[in-house]
Amino acid sequence: MRLRDRTALVTGGGTGIGRAIAAAFVAEGARVAIASRDAVRLERAARELNPSGERVTAVVMDVTDRASVARGVESLAARWGAIDILVNNAGVSGITVLTDPDDALWHEIIATNLTGMYLVTKAVAPRMQDRARGRIINLSSVLGRFGVPGYAAYCASKHGVIGLTRSLALELAPRGITVNALCPGWVETAMAEQGIANGARAMGVSEAEFRRQAEAAVPLKRFIDPREVGALAVYVASDDAAGMTGQALNLCGGATMD
Repeated sequence: MRLRDRTALVTGGGTGIGRAIAAAFVAEGARVAIASRDAVRLERAARELNPSGERVTAVVMDVTDRASVARGVESLAARWGAIDILVNNAGVSGITVLTDPDDALWHEIIATNLTGMYLVTKAVAPRMQDRARGRIINLSSVLGRFGVPGYAAYCASKHGVIGLTRSLALELAPRGITVNALCPGWVETAMAEQGIANGARAMGVSEAEFRRQAEAAVPLKRFIDPREVGALAVYVASDDAAGMTGQALNLCGGATMD
């Protein structure tokens, strides 16, 4: 087991990619804390991931709220001590265009996807041991590699994640902590379903047709399974990737090759 005796915190760990990463970490021997704002969904996910409750715990946390982040990290540290692995996965999406009557969704996306990542990392990094096995994994996206009309805030946040990753990789390298980003393409999640619905509505086509076109645009002609993202995260968190930092790894079926 590649993550035996390690402690991980996965934000946005109750559903989708975050839950798949948490499940992969548990399978590799880690103790995992999953965090989100939804306490009910979080507790249910924790029970399903590890019914005994010994290796999975739920931490209610709003990544956009500095005080909430501090409380969550402090409670986890009090229970399990040092945090070895941080996965910054919490994220939201939505259509933002210049003709929007207000900027509320823009601010929500940036606050969650980018500022929240900074706040959680700032709280967790001091809890990681120097010269040990500290790993920070930030979830970006292929939309951190290129732009898509109508998704200005989401693209801006995910481009920002890559810049943040590279900067923090240099800042934390003297402590032996690695910082890397994952850039998934279309993944079989509820967020993707919402993206398909939004795209279909904007194009005036059915959701089935929009998905067909989305798959056709990917060289491998399919969406990514969340478990594939989990497997990549395990590698990045393991000793096998100890020499890698500041990298943004694409997992997108070839949708981008930058």
